[in-house]
Amino acid sequence: MEFFELTLGQLLDNMASAYPDHPALIYSDRDLRYTYSELNQRVTKLAKGLHSLGVRRGDHIAIWATNVPDWLVFMFAAGRIGAVVVTINTNYRPLELDYVLRQSDTRLLVLIDGFRDINYVQTMYELVPELTTCPKGELSSSRFPCLKAVVYLGHKEHRGMLKIDELFELGETMSDDLAAVQNSLDCHDVVNMQYTSGTTGFPKGVMLTHYNLVNNGYAIGERQKFTCQDRVCLPVPLFHCFGITLGTMAAFTHGAAIVPLEQFDPLMVLAVVQKERCTALYGVPTMFIEELRHPMFNMFDLSSLRTGIMAGSPCPEPIMREVMTRMHCPEITSVYGLTEASPGITQTCTEDPPEVRAATVGKPLPGVEVKIIDPETGAAVAAGTPGELCSRGYNTMKGYYKMPEETAKAIDADGWLHTGDIAVLDPDGNYRITGRLKDMIIRAGENIYPKELEDFLYTIPGIKDVQVVGVPSLKYGEEVAAYVQLKNGTNLEASEIQDYCRRRIARYKVPKYVFFVDSFPVTANGKVQKYKLREDAIARLKANS
Repeated sequence: MEFFELTLGQLLDNMASAYPDHPALIYSDRDLRYTYSELNQRVTKLAKGLHSLGVRRGDHIAIWATNVPDWLVFMFAAGRIGAVVVTINTNYRPLELDYVLRQSDTRLLVLIDGFRDINYVQTMYELVPELTTCPKGELSSSRFPCLKAVVYLGHKEHRGMLKIDELFELGETMSDDLAAVQNSLDCHDVVNMQYTSGTTGFPKGVMLTHYNLVNNGYAIGERQKFTCQDRVCLPVPLFHCFGITLGTMAAFTHGAAIVPLEQFDPLMVLAVVQKERCTALYGVPTMFIEELRHPMFNMFDLSSLRTGIMAGSPCPEPIMREVMTRMHCPEITSVYGLTEASPGITQTCTEDPPEVRAATVGKPLPGVEVKIIDPETGAAVAAGTPGELCSRGYNTMKGYYKMPEETAKAIDADGWLHTGDIAVLDPDGNYRITGRLKDMIIRAGENIYPKELEDFLYTIPGIKDVQVVGVPSLKYGEEVAAYVQLKNGTNLEASEIQDYCRRRIARYKVPKYVFFVDSFPVTANGKVQKYKLREDAIARLKANS
């Protein structure tokens, strides 16, 4: 595979030169369309505005928004001047946002009104009361000393917040040569930081470079045989690598168009695919199931579809076959990876049989080495023997932001990234994920680390001890189950614990099941046997079904 030494700004310049009139970004419901040339011009204007505001190489810009039209404009504008985009989960609540803004040293925050029941604007006023008195772009916050500006993605006035139109106006005052600024950058500079929860309970900022994203995206697009004629329906969030790399970079490195949805809605997906004649569709298995099972499914013409990606959790083979036939996606692929790997490590091929695409995660992407090791000895194991999957290559992150010890745990001295996933190599060279060394739960593509959730649940008055495990779910892959020990004399209902969580943490982390127990199963040395809790949860749910 050819490797590109390009920054995001240079990539967009190249595409605007090669495909000036080709569609790049389409918001079907708004009838908003940018060609590559138009998108490049908008990115340039915003980059000038950010530079005029004082944003410089290495500064951190956080985006807290759904897939709104200017999300990607900010991403590429930041890349054009050397800033780093910090992606913030749209489900985050004040506690989680507070941590990320402080740990990431965010200089500028971009936000929308809110998402679901979370009011982003009000949250910021609560966390940063100085917004009501400081001039726009000159914020001085005791809680967030690095934060200097908040930008609202909209036309309403909010005290202390800049509007995006004001950034475009600021850009007209830029005296520096933007081309010179862009050409001074290095493609191995960090351009994106994504936060992934850790077993320590503290989310870690994964530092990804222009080189990581551009080349991983190109390889993923090649596996789908993308050309400039493809249109990718993208209902997955841009704050994930799924949206940025597997989606945007895979398309933009091939001159293809992306058709994002601001948030997932199965009916909207079907309508957009038909209206825009999309050739590729992305999603976690849950999304595809909701589309297939929608009562209006048969009303839509999906015959334009050819390929796409199903990732985030294992897909039942019958669903994979339905996607290939009823959704006209004979060349649908699956990708395995993790944020620390940009994220793609392996991917199935468009010509693989359905059982391979459903039961395996394919072969390594070009330029990525994969091995399976014995977790105890570190020695490589033979094909057919389960062990921890490790990868090495151009796609490996630079590290965790300000966490050198955690970085050293994840990437060994020889450059191997330890995924924590248990895998088996089959005789045909395909990898199959069979389990996890870590206790991580994956619910509808969202990573949930039990230690982080346990630490939070300990803050509930009356809880003496708690253990969190994942249990199988047909709809979401896994659901969260919490085993709770109460302090003597305390009475708590499961609904009270769930309500406490809903008000303070992201919705997807809230335990679906709460079981009250007097003790946990432990080993001889006192270590909790989580696999026994998981077995118990499965048995309880089966008995109640």
